[in-house]
Amino acid sequence: MTTLPSAISISPESNLQRYLQEIRRFPMLEKEQEYMLAKRWLEHNDTDSAHQMVTSHLRLVAKIASGYRGYGLPLAELISEGNIGLMQAVKRFDPERGFRLATYAMWWIRASIQEYILHSWSLVKIGTTAAQKKLFFNLRKLKGQIEAFEEGDLTPEHTTEIAERLNVSEDEVISMNRRLAGSDHSLNAPLRADTDGEWIDWLADDSESQESQLAESEEYSMRQGMLQDALQILNERERHILTERRLQDDPTTLEDLSKVYGISRERVRQIEVRAFEKLQKAIRNAAIENNMATAEA
Repeated sequence: MTTLPSAISISPESNLQRYLQEIRRFPMLEKEQEYMLAKRWLEHNDTDSAHQMVTSHLRLVAKIASGYRGYGLPLAELISEGNIGLMQAVKRFDPERGFRLATYAMWWIRASIQEYILHSWSLVKIGTTAAQKKLFFNLRKLKGQIEAFEEGDLTPEHTTEIAERLNVSEDEVISMNRRLAGSDHSLNAPLRADTDGEWIDWLADDSESQESQLAESEEYSMRQGMLQDALQILNERERHILTERRLQDDPTTLEDLSKVYGISRERVRQIEVRAFEKLQKAIRNAAIENNMATAEA
């Protein structure tokens, strides 16, 4: 199950408007039907069952992907990456845990899309610290919350407020705002030259209720807890090097750390990469377990 189901005869990259119309014809699955399909896939490797589970959730992928449309990347590409995450979720889904596929798949879809965005934006280096990544994914939404609608640079007051809320420097806020502003596209642009349809016709409402804002705050706190727990799996040297290199606003240089530990800069870099990979795996596993526990509750 490495490609989109054969029931989808067109990919979002080749004709997005037609793709969005096509995926609407796949029905949502009832809970019992989803359970039986998942069992047949898990126990008998029934690809038809897996295809039905994938196609019934393609609209979910498109909806999630639309929330990331403001990063200068084609919506079709974001949907394709989200579809990869969906297929990974279907591949690993265990119906015996009692929760729905959509609950489990949302994490995989978002993770796949975010990794693609971060990889794409690495060409202009968005930063490596957790705070900088949080700034990257939250700046637009926060600007809307404080009604920072001015074109060009933010006012000094708005810059200061955003920097304080996201725990980054004002210079980082200014720099990121300029990068993101350069990638904006009109939502009233036509999907295609030969149609009256506009991008905005296909996008979800971004406005958040108080419940959504509370959930987001709780999720951030949960992720911070996951990070602290995951750091404990590292030995003291790995934890120190990773913290100094990736979790500081002003990262320590390889040269300085090599002097601290009496090893080469390349060795420090290797330890940093290995520690980061271990941390990613631990956080990913913790997130999956948390999603499962939440669904079961």
